This record gives sequence, C-alpha cells and structure tokens, in this order.
Amino acid sequence: MMSLFKKFTAATMALAMAFSLAACGGAPADEAANDGVTYKIGMDTTFAPFEFQNDAGEYVGIDVELIKAIAEDQGFNIEIQSLGFNAAVQALEAGQVDGVIAGMSITDKRKEKFDFSDPYYNSGVVMGVKEDNTDIKSYEDLKGKKVAVKIGTEGQTFAESIKDKYGFTTVTFDDSNAMYLDVNSGNSVACFEDYPVLGYFISQKNGLKMVTEKEKGSSYGFAVNKGKNAELLAKFNAGLKNLKENGKYDEILNTYIQK
Repeated sequence: MMSLFKKFTAATMALAMAFSLAACGGAPADEAANDGVTYKIGMDTTFAPFEFQNDAGEYVGIDVELIKAIAEDQGFNIEIQSLGFNAAVQALEAGQVDGVIAGMSITDKRKEKFDFSDPYYNSGVVMGVKEDNTDIKSYEDLKGKKVAVKIGTEGQTFAESIKDKYGFTTVTFDDSNAMYLDVNSGNSVACFEDYPVLGYFISQKNGLKMVTEKEKGSSYGFAVNKGKNAELLAKFNAGLKNLKENGKYDEILNTYIQK
C-alpha cells in the first residue's frame, strides 16, 4: 500500500503537470497571446477621418483604431506618437519610430526608402473649393490662381503634375486645417485633397465643397524602413487579413466614412 507521503507526492506531481499542460496550451486560437513587444508608431495629427483629436482631446480615426485592433489581434503593444505627417516620416527615416500609419500613399518613390504593408485603403484625389464659390468648377478655371496643397501628400503630387498645364501656382501647408482655412479665407481658390479626408471635413460643415470627380490614386499602406522590421510588417498584414475576415475592418471604416 502506498504510504500517505507517497500519495501526497503523487497528487502534487499530477497537479503540477496539469498546470504545465494548461500553460503550454496558450491563448485560444482566435486570440494571440501578447508577446510583450512594444512598437513605436508614428502618425499624422490632423488627417481626419484617419487621425484627429476628438472633443476630449483623444486621438481617434481609422488609422488609430486599425493599428490598435491589429496590435490586439497579433499580440503586441504599441506606443502611438502623433507627430504630423512630415515629422512622422522623418522620425521613421531616423529610426525614432518603428512604423508609420498616416494615410500614407504607396508610391514607387517611397518604396525606394520604405517597405509597405498590403494596402489597407484605396483613395483618390479631389479638388475642393469654398462652398459659395461658383466660378471654379474644373481645372481650366484655375488659370492664374493660387491653389492650396498639403506638403508630402498625393494631393500635392497631383497638383504639381497639372499646374503647368492649367496655369496655376501652389501654396503649401503642413496640415489640412491650415490648407482649408486658406481656401475659406479666399487666399487660395481651391485645394487638392484625398477623397475620404475632404469628404469627412465637408460632412463636418467646414465651408468647402467638392467640384471634381475622384482621380485614381494610390493605396494607403503601413510603412517601415526598407529592410527593417519585417516581423512588424508581417504582423500588420496578418492582422489586417484577420480584421477583414471577421468584419472588424468594415466596422472601423463605417464608423468614420459615411457612404
């Protein structure tokens, strides 16, 4: 007959083994265990509906919600740094952040410096004018006028590509709000902006309206420095795929963009 001590020892070992097996089982299949890694993510500051501050002073938007959901899905932590578009890109180049999600268009020129994720949004450029402006209806009406653009955006790239053909000059700004104010003040007659961004601001009664059809534009992607942070890029792509499959991606977009 097994002694009381041996019975106790056997029971203890069995219990320990049970806990060990439970620990090895990990998180459920639909939840990634947090690996403890923290990535610094650079963002724009005034690029609604992708990044902007709400009335409580919190940064919200499609990019904010998306990167948070992907981090949760893939089991890593993030430290968001709201820097402005140019500053975020410069911080990435300097290695001060690990990645940037800021409504950043995937272009061949940018691919020379950065590696991009799978596209997470397909955009396009439109022209906006003051709501009561009835003179500017097409690119031909811009001749001899000033047009506002935001530095480093696809809107600026498009405006620069057609300004000689249509005879207008460009005025540059660091953020969308300043660009819109310039149009509202009458200093510039129009601005070029990504469709979802201008569409969101118009829905907020900012005094502008769209007067052109959407030009075909590049897709938005999450960026890391070329040849670096491949693991983070892979996690982003895997998380994005999961969010599209489980409906979370559409839920995020529908919160900020009304079709």
